[in-house]
Amino acid sequence: MNRTEPADTPLGDAFHVYDTTLRDGAQREGISYSVTDKLAVARLLDELGVGFIEGGWPGALPKDTEFFARASQGELALKHAALVAFGSTRKASTNASDDAQVRALLDSQAPVITLVAKSDRRHIERALRVDVAEACEMVRDTVSFLVSEGRRVFLDAEHFFDGYAFDPDTALRVLMAAGEGGADVAVLCDTNGGQLPLGIAETVREVADKTGLRLGIHCQDDTSCAVANSVAAVQAGATHVQCTANGYGERAGNADLFAVIGNLVTKLDMDVLPTGGAAELTRVSHALAEIANIAPDTHQAYVGASAFAHKAGLHASAIKVDPLLYNHIDPSVVGNDMRVLVTEMAGRASLELKGRELGVDLASQPTALTNVVEKVKTLEAKGWSFEAADASLELLLRRAMDDDGDGLGDALAPEAPFELESYRVVLDHRSDGEVISEATVKVHVAGERVIATAEGNGPVNALDAALRKALSPSLAWLDSVELADYKVRILPGMHGTDAVTRVLIESSDREREWTTVGVHENIVEASWLALCDALVHKAMRVAF
Repeated sequence: MNRTEPADTPLGDAFHVYDTTLRDGAQREGISYSVTDKLAVARLLDELGVGFIEGGWPGALPKDTEFFARASQGELALKHAALVAFGSTRKASTNASDDAQVRALLDSQAPVITLVAKSDRRHIERALRVDVAEACEMVRDTVSFLVSEGRRVFLDAEHFFDGYAFDPDTALRVLMAAGEGGADVAVLCDTNGGQLPLGIAETVREVADKTGLRLGIHCQDDTSCAVANSVAAVQAGATHVQCTANGYGERAGNADLFAVIGNLVTKLDMDVLPTGGAAELTRVSHALAEIANIAPDTHQAYVGASAFAHKAGLHASAIKVDPLLYNHIDPSVVGNDMRVLVTEMAGRASLELKGRELGVDLASQPTALTNVVEKVKTLEAKGWSFEAADASLELLLRRAMDDDGDGLGDALAPEAPFELESYRVVLDHRSDGEVISEATVKVHVAGERVIATAEGNGPVNALDAALRKALSPSLAWLDSVELADYKVRILPGMHGTDAVTRVLIESSDREREWTTVGVHENIVEASWLALCDALVHKAMRVAF
């Protein structure tokens, strides 16, 4: 059987970080975890050090039943977390010991069980169609039975805040029935997600004073306040907080596990994870996003790629003096990094900091720094964008070091592995409706003139294939490079109805990824510029 204690944090059992990604988070539109996925998610959450992992609803959902079976057979060896099975109380007019759903919770072998019970009188009478006394007995009997079977029990009081506002006596009676049955925690659920932080805090304090029970909090994000509501509840006395990875969940989602932990650790100075756990927040967040097949939210608090990204020149000037002047915490505390974005808003400080990040010392080359600031602003005015294309920016910075006339940056200048003579792309629309692109490139590489032709399913694909065909015999590393992503954006033109095309190409060599940009009125030429930068950047890395 899996461990029953929460993560070995300095707070121990005094505070619970409870994750429900595999149950409540899986209700997000577009997410469908396989059993193998669920096991992988649980392992990552355990690595992070959460105290409890809710695995699903055994007996109600076949995948969840299989998940618990495989976990109990040794496929899930948890080091920090206790595994939790979720389910409902017994049905009306029966005994908990005879209820098939309750038996399925025991059969899951999970050491902890979370029961959901309605605490709003309107739901009790209209949905369950029982009176309040019977609803409370359903809670008391089920909790008591599971505790007698050696299980630790938490109660999720569904629709608690709405129910408490409508009829506080009924909501409190449901909580007290759970406490009388032996439940460890009464979790107050903002099921509809309609609460605000001050109201949450006031209710938590009132309920704590009136019941004396240990309270938890579970918030949905329908007002975009789930994280704030969860933190407010903790500040008001809740010692058990339920969250989901990256805020996944039904409708607008749930309280984001990583934002809640980030706030508790860095703002309230609470040791809610094992030593070193906070530094894993960014890594685990992104890994869980990959399993869910959802792109990581770049603007997510604490763990997003843009969480500590700075664009304005004024910010960069201050950061140059002290990074904490414009960062609310040291990004490394949560495993993230500070980034400086380079755009037309960039000043000398922005470019100097970005150069330092990319390994180019512009501070020692004031002339080069001045030139590159003007170059970036000129290019950005023409539609270029370097904030998402670090590889192209690095090439630009290194070329600026070489072009300043003093010769000091020559060793840093990236050398192109080939010289273009010309290229041509032909579109062939065949009689059967198939459309094929054919590209021919003429390049000079390793002292020789090479001509290569290749077909592709589009002009860029054909160009890439022809260029590879021409260069592969001379560049041993080329086979490891692949085009990972291709993005096109049509920008408004500066004259009449003219338009400019911006192309971003993401390349990979199986060890790292880099992004390059090309801009031109012609989409093929824009793509060619980005393709060339991608290969030059790789060649530079090989040379260095």
